[in-house]
Amino acid sequence: MPVLLCSDPPGSFLEELIGKYRMDVRWIDNDAPIPGSHFGAPEAGLIGNTLLVRNDTPLHSAFHETCHYICMDKQRRQQLHTDAGGGYDEENGVCYLQILLADHLDGFGRERMFRDMDEWGYSFRLGSSRAWFENDAEDARAWLMHYHLIDEHDQLTWTLRQ
Repeated sequence: MPVLLCSDPPGSFLEELIGKYRMDVRWIDNDAPIPGSHFGAPEAGLIGNTLLVRNDTPLHSAFHETCHYICMDKQRRQQLHTDAGGGYDEENGVCYLQILLADHLDGFGRERMFRDMDEWGYSFRLGSSRAWFENDAEDARAWLMHYHLIDEHDQLTWTLRQ
């Protein structure tokens, strides 16, 4: 089964969800390069507060880049173009947060996020995104709580890292 694409959610749900973080979504023509894509099309791009996607951009990629935007500090966010940067702890926080964020998009959810991350080739020490999330992600969770991006119940705070 192929991964979900940005064109799969109905209506403007992706824009509404990402808009909660004061981000915009810009749709790129199907065969055009995606500006701000660190890995190249079909992967999502980031320029400033704009997420750039095509119809064939994997939804998990759009969520991953969105979570980079959420997790980076204000100074990096103001200079953002293509490479989100960040260290090991932030990258783990991004992966954890994208799993939580998936629960807020109808038709996606964490179960599908786990499957799509594994299908795409995300690599975790315990062999799968689910095993990592459930048994080895305490540091990522603590990092997100430290920056007030989630609360102690794994609920999103809908804020950006300062």
